[in-house]
Amino acid sequence: MASDSGNMDREMILADFQACTGIDNIAEAITLLELNNWDLVTAINGVIPQGNGVLQSMVSGARTDHGSSAAAPPSSTPSSTSPLHSSSSALCPTRSPRQPRMLSFRVEYRQRSVEVVLEDSGTVGEIKQILQRELHVPVSKMQLKGWKTGDVSDTTVLRSLHLPKSNSLYILTPDIPASASSSQSSVPHDVLHDSFLLVVRHSEAQRDYSLNFPAGRTIQEVKRNVSDLTNIPVRHQQWEGWPATVTTDSVTLAASGISYPSHHLTVCHRPTSADSQETPEECTDVHMQSDSETEDYEDLCEFGGDSEIFAMVPSGSRRCPMMPDNTENEGDALLHFTAEFTSRYGEDHPVFFIGSLEAAIQEAFYGRARDRKLLAVYLHHDNSVLANVFCSQVLCAESVISCLCQNFITWAWDVTKETNRSRLLMMCTRHFGSAVSQKVSSFETDRFPLLLTVMGKRVSSEVLHTVQGNTTVDELMMKLMGAMETFRIQQEEDMREEGEREAREMVKREQDEAYRISLEADRKKREAQEKEEAALSLKEQMRREQEEEREAIRLSLEQTLPAEPKEDSKEPISKLRVRTPSGEFLERRFLGSCKLQVLFHFMASKGFPLEQYKLLTTFPRRNITQLDPLCTFLEAKLYPQETLFLEAKD
Repeated sequence: MASDSGNMDREMILADFQACTGIDNIAEAITLLELNNWDLVTAINGVIPQGNGVLQSMVSGARTDHGSSAAAPPSSTPSSTSPLHSSSSALCPTRSPRQPRMLSFRVEYRQRSVEVVLEDSGTVGEIKQILQRELHVPVSKMQLKGWKTGDVSDTTVLRSLHLPKSNSLYILTPDIPASASSSQSSVPHDVLHDSFLLVVRHSEAQRDYSLNFPAGRTIQEVKRNVSDLTNIPVRHQQWEGWPATVTTDSVTLAASGISYPSHHLTVCHRPTSADSQETPEECTDVHMQSDSETEDYEDLCEFGGDSEIFAMVPSGSRRCPMMPDNTENEGDALLHFTAEFTSRYGEDHPVFFIGSLEAAIQEAFYGRARDRKLLAVYLHHDNSVLANVFCSQVLCAESVISCLCQNFITWAWDVTKETNRSRLLMMCTRHFGSAVSQKVSSFETDRFPLLLTVMGKRVSSEVLHTVQGNTTVDELMMKLMGAMETFRIQQEEDMREEGEREAREMVKREQDEAYRISLEADRKKREAQEKEEAALSLKEQMRREQEEEREAIRLSLEQTLPAEPKEDSKEPISKLRVRTPSGEFLERRFLGSCKLQVLFHFMASKGFPLEQYKLLTTFPRRNITQLDPLCTFLEAKLYPQETLFLEAKD
């Protein structure tokens, strides 16, 4: 009962405010009252700055007319020469104390749905009269159900029921069998249960849409669906092709008289003309702002959802931000974001990854190929008029939630605050590149929210799609499916390469095991050979002879080497450092005109013959021993100095 009383008080305040200010638009009046916490005098002063005494007297008189708490009308009323009256008669005209409020009713009857729009001063009986003309059901046999306050009589005034702007009702006709319903008598039975194919031509985009609609769908619902496809609000649509007999959008397709089974239509933007009316100077700023907010509100409502979801948030209202300003810990920021998102849009939403963007990338892109996923980056902006629509109607759609949870790691960030926006751009630059960061920064506020689909590659990441806030569920699902198809191809290739790599590693392990077994067999063989002392003695003698031979060769080569040039020599000198397998360094200077054969002799003289070792450069990696021995140091690019390392040949 307390809530009903509060609603009645606000309705009376709204009526008084409209009567005093001349603002006919209900949404605009509610916005101005909410900005002033429903303080009637303060709200009127905001529109018509006047003395409080005059306004208070006027407000008291208005409330008396509505039967408010005032015991008697005020002893004195504003005279015709009062400041309020003389300032602008257009702002406070003499008229009824309350403006009518339009109520919308969606009435379901068997296979039909009828839209009824009526002033709140009307009665329940008037609704039944309209339904009788639409459905051909006598009022005496019609039971109108669905009222939140219980059953009502035909004389009940709608205003007394305190109804919301949009309502859903249904009709029961227990005395009329379903087969005898006159509401279907004028339309073939098979048409009512079939679908119409509407071929809609978007003349401005030069594009055709083939749309299937049930026969019970209304023209208004068709226009709303076309609005989602063409981005033309319903109130801005201009149509060609509807039958001339159609005078209201509440008519169903079956009763509209269009061609069955297909019908061709054309839609485009309705041309607009500039408003030539002059606005009072003192109210210009307020009305310009309110008209803009109301227009945005009406555009949003055309998506067909609950008006409370799309309602514009007054600038004076306070709500918790999606993400704290200048947050330090990204995990804590995402916890706050998830909690606030849940409080606004309910428990059914995508699962947001809690952690840094880098951690989300690791979770999505790294690991076994078959376990990898795509990354979805959701960027929220509270100041965008599309934020509530996108979150409630698109991002929280069941199909979108299922797709994101199964195939994506979803990471979110709020860019409403400038510090958080700057931090996001830094993260995008670091992980996705400057091009993605610049693209995100180029989007205006009203283009948000954004949803980026990202696919991980071998050494980088690729942003596949950037979905803007004005998209529909079907368009978003098409882009998500396209990203999944691209990812599937890449994932199959990664899985194939991963399988080949694992197979190679398996072969290597098998080879290592075979080598170990071979070594074990060699060990046993050597143990048997050790028993043959004579053979071992002979082998030892042969080994000594070979060493002596190599030593003789080494000494011979050492004697043939030219003398090491001095550092102050006028000829080009190449200084070489050679790292041996034991880690020691051999250093020597050579004339730049020397042949590489001198270097090879030098290494052999140090016990590293070319038959057993090869000389390599570090960077770039080159095998010097494969070069022409007659090539000079200068030609081999070993001048003025170089560091080489020895590596034993296989």
